[in-house]
Amino acid sequence: MADMGAFRDAVTAWAAGGPGGPAHELAARLSVRTAVLLEGPSDSAAVDALAARHGRDLAAEGICVLPMGGAMSVGRYASLLGPSGLDLRLTGLCDEREQGFYVRALGRADAAPDGLFVCAADLEDELIRALGVTRVRELVEAEGDQRPLQTFLRQPAQQDRTAQQQLRRFFGTKKGRKIHYGRVLVEALDPARVPAPLAGLFASL
Repeated sequence: MADMGAFRDAVTAWAAGGPGGPAHELAARLSVRTAVLLEGPSDSAAVDALAARHGRDLAAEGICVLPMGGAMSVGRYASLLGPSGLDLRLTGLCDEREQGFYVRALGRADAAPDGLFVCAADLEDELIRALGVTRVRELVEAEGDQRPLQTFLRQPAQQDRTAQQQLRRFFGTKKGRKIHYGRVLVEALDPARVPAPLAGLFASL
């Protein structure tokens, strides 16, 4: 049976230059209505974790959470999924430094997003601020990463950074770590402390 993962794979292949037929067929079969354009898989992990906490099955609601592999791909995805392609409702989450690029790329595709939610630095930074440095360090220890963190913090390049900056950088030092902590940090959030960009995105879905 077709699922949203198959649709996501078909769109990714289409964006890479493959045929669009499979994506069109799956979009119709799955009644896809919304695409959430995200920069990468760590953002996707966070959105999926928040959906799980709220007991929502986004795929069953016709919502595709779509990591694009970087902000530079937003124009391509918008042209395929927006008015000139599958004509889906578009929304998304991006870093502040990428906001202008998103807006321009989406405008060129005549695909103004139905809500573009902007993180001050990135989503990890938003989550660290929401939880606080002490709580994040407790989570790192609980996940068995205390020793790698201590080794990382001894590096000369980290000495002039704030504790929040150090943690944010640490999550990006090993493949898969940002994805893992995207889920872990969201699962640890007090419901009243969900960062505004993530809460706004989720409320719009």
